[in-house]
Amino acid sequence: MKSGWAIFLLLALSLPSIGSAQTTLRPDDAARLDGFTTSAGNALLQALSGGDSQDIAALTKALSGAPQIAFDETLSGDWRCRTMKLGGISPLVVYTPFGCRITATDTGFGFEKLTGSQRTKGTIFLRNGRAIYAGVGYVAGETVPDYADLPADFTSDGRIQSDVAVFERISPTRARLMFPSPAVESDFDILELTR
Repeated sequence: MKSGWAIFLLLALSLPSIGSAQTTLRPDDAARLDGFTTSAGNALLQALSGGDSQDIAALTKALSGAPQIAFDETLSGDWRCRTMKLGGISPLVVYTPFGCRITATDTGFGFEKLTGSQRTKGTIFLRNGRAIYAGVGYVAGETVPDYADLPADFTSDGRIQSDVAVFERISPTRARLMFPSPAVESDFDILELTR
């Protein structure tokens, strides 16, 4: 099992498609990633100073644990995912879990939030040594274009927006997607994945 995992990782790191298939981020999304630390810090200050104690406990748990190697054969499958919105309209809002799925592809891993009114669909890939998610957020029922099909000057209309996040794998049963400066409602979003 360990040798299969190591071989998969070596292949994932050596395949040009995983490192380059989605490296062309929209300029606004690349800027959001560049401002990740500032966005996270400002939002966390709001969340910790004004959030409900139960929501703060959930946030603390979601952010606990050091990131591990992002890609291995156990990443694919169904996950429970819980959105946490920090800063902006409210200091901290923690939602109930929904269903998400991760699928191995030839360009990294496909990711999709399958349930709930606010969804997202895209790809997790390696960029500059980091696991990054680029996708399209949308209201359930909307026709969703691929991230690569969004024009460079696309702006959110409240129903469809570009999503960009840092992906961190904590263990075989825990991971998180962290969205700096999301297009709607909050200053920073965390999608906590568990199974």
